Amino acid sequence: MLATQQLTEFLSAVADRPDGPTAQYAAVECAARALEAQVAVLVVDGGVVASVGLPAEQVPLDALHEPGFTIAGTSYSVTHAPIGDSGVLALGRVGRDFSAEEVCLFRGMARVLELSLQALNVTAAEHLRLLGTLQEHQRLFDHLTRVQRLIARRAPLRQILDAITAGAAELLNVEMASLNLLERDDRSVGSMVSSVGFAPDLLGLMQRVPLPSAGVAGLAVMGNELVMVEDYVNSPIAIPDVVRSRLKAVMAVPVHENGDVVGCLTVGTYQGPRDWDKAAQDVLCAFAEHVSLALTDAQTLEAMNQAFHDSLTGLASRALFLTRLERAFNDTTGVAVLFVDLDRFKVVNDSLGHAAGDLLLSGVAARIQSCLRSGDTAARLGGDEFAVLLPDGAGIEEAVPVAKRILESLRQPFDLAGKETFISCSIGVAYSVTSGPQELMVRADLAMYHAKKQGKDRYEVFEPALQVSFQAGLQLEADLRRAVVRHEFELRYQPIVHLRTGEITGLEALIRWQHPERGMIPPLDFIPLAEETGMIVPIGEWVLREACRQAATWNARRGTLHPLSVSVNMSAVQLDQANLPAVVQSALANSGLPATCLVLELTESLLVDHRDSTLRQLEQIKELGVRLAIDDFGTGYSSLAYLRRFPVDIIKIDKSFVDDVGDEPTAAALTLGIIQLGQALSLSTIAEGIEDQGQLTELTDGNCELGQGYFWAEPLTENATDALLFPSTP
Repeated sequence: MLATQQLTEFLSAVADRPDGPTAQYAAVECAARALEAQVAVLVVDGGVVASVGLPAEQVPLDALHEPGFTIAGTSYSVTHAPIGDSGVLALGRVGRDFSAEEVCLFRGMARVLELSLQALNVTAAEHLRLLGTLQEHQRLFDHLTRVQRLIARRAPLRQILDAITAGAAELLNVEMASLNLLERDDRSVGSMVSSVGFAPDLLGLMQRVPLPSAGVAGLAVMGNELVMVEDYVNSPIAIPDVVRSRLKAVMAVPVHENGDVVGCLTVGTYQGPRDWDKAAQDVLCAFAEHVSLALTDAQTLEAMNQAFHDSLTGLASRALFLTRLERAFNDTTGVAVLFVDLDRFKVVNDSLGHAAGDLLLSGVAARIQSCLRSGDTAARLGGDEFAVLLPDGAGIEEAVPVAKRILESLRQPFDLAGKETFISCSIGVAYSVTSGPQELMVRADLAMYHAKKQGKDRYEVFEPALQVSFQAGLQLEADLRRAVVRHEFELRYQPIVHLRTGEITGLEALIRWQHPERGMIPPLDFIPLAEETGMIVPIGEWVLREACRQAATWNARRGTLHPLSVSVNMSAVQLDQANLPAVVQSALANSGLPATCLVLELTESLLVDHRDSTLRQLEQIKELGVRLAIDDFGTGYSSLAYLRRFPVDIIKIDKSFVDDVGDEPTAAALTLGIIQLGQALSLSTIAEGIEDQGQLTELTDGNCELGQGYFWAEPLTENATDALLFPSTP
């Protein structure tokens, strides 16, 4: 309550002042009073701009970053906080040091002051940069000034965001603008919080969209970069419902909160394709920066009201944790940090509800706290992320036992309102003597993500090689996002052949990435990353639509011949998208391909480790008439139960069984058993990876129906497939 009261007084003191200098002095005076300091100083660009308790000329500038200073025989304990890139707010107090909680509160005040001054004093250079590129100088100035005043006066956040969205549309002379923010409880979903120019039916569809399915806006958020589409109708990432609304060009830019991407500001036009020039990009970025300023300001105020402890779990807040981490570096010869991230927490939230999720987070917090030593600090950083600080010279020898205790403790079941629930976690451990608080946090975070990649429910200790690998992964991820917009993906088609007649009955569509610098990148080098980042959703949708379009084109040319089927691989991430049945239906409708000609291939492990929603998705797709195949059958957890339960039509025998079928009696017997299993369940069988006549003969004699492999053709380009299907007549 005391922190809230002090914050309220501080905000009033700053917001009620009409210009920068008076706001600066009011902030200094209020901060000194709130923390019972005898001296308060604001320094900008090396000069004192406001001070209380000392004349400006007596302020010891060099000592403001030190633990204390002495003037005229009086010793002061000092705490300081940065104001932007070139300023510092400092307090000096006689008689006692500042506690970690007081430092945390003070830094929040400094952040509020920084944001207020930014809103009141947008630099002249920014205005000149923007105004010099636009004809209607005064209109832009008026819009930005209006938004800045709303932020400085702390108008309701919704009012500020609506003003920004409408202003962006007006200044860029477009008919559509929207602001989407990631939901706090589910960062994979974006919700529209402000918009202009959407048709009512489309507005309902776009109100809440999974990030990977959000098209241009989703790419802007996931890639943290401005994304422009000059011709939306022909873009591979266009959303069909939006195309039908006749939107012709789109531009989106991410917005941030305390430096983290939390959504995007999007504009579009229905008039026709548009070249988004540098001036338009600058204007949209300027409005997005003001969104970020408003969001950061609101979040800072919220954090200040909960400055010390997380309201749900009672653990230390992020701000208090960082303050104690900094002090630990100053006071000891070494510090260890653990990052703890729950595995599959979203499943609990989705299946049991947010109330159960909150109960689980509180229970996890209590168990983590019980695993710590005296003097250690546990914090909830946000969502399902926790951190542990081990001070006083702690190293890996002290940190690893703590990590093991946390892992074991969280493996025990939780009672959530009478329902037994299991959860696990991934832990990253980092230790440092000299690297500094921020670098140590980054290292612990990298180690935690490595633990996730290694299978979860484990800990990993930071190694320098992780940083190198992470940087390479970031570059590949950035290239992957750009590849979607730049049409760098291609499809290859491998024929599926009837083994007895040799007739081509279908084609499997296989994606390839033609990187502009690295050349052709095989799927195994980028598909796992695409799944991890969610990029597999827009990529997979493009594959589906392109394969359906091409198969329909070839079938139209075949005339009275039996139509070809086309097989498309489907990942678990795609199956998690609630709109997948609608996407499949749209791809079929737009291409004109009959549903019976489309086969979706699923991995065996996907079916075994499924949710109830997975089965519902597949049943809806089956109702369209689409066929389903299990890919690489025999390599996972084979089970007659899931073959009976899931609406599967085809099993594809993995190449590892086919390789030795002509030479190894055991391999032949296993393969024959799979074929007979398929026949007993009325399922078609396709043998993968057939490379020689011996394999073909053995499989044909065993009554395998279909096959594919290099014996007939490698995956072919569109032109090569065309030549195979329609050989020129002599």
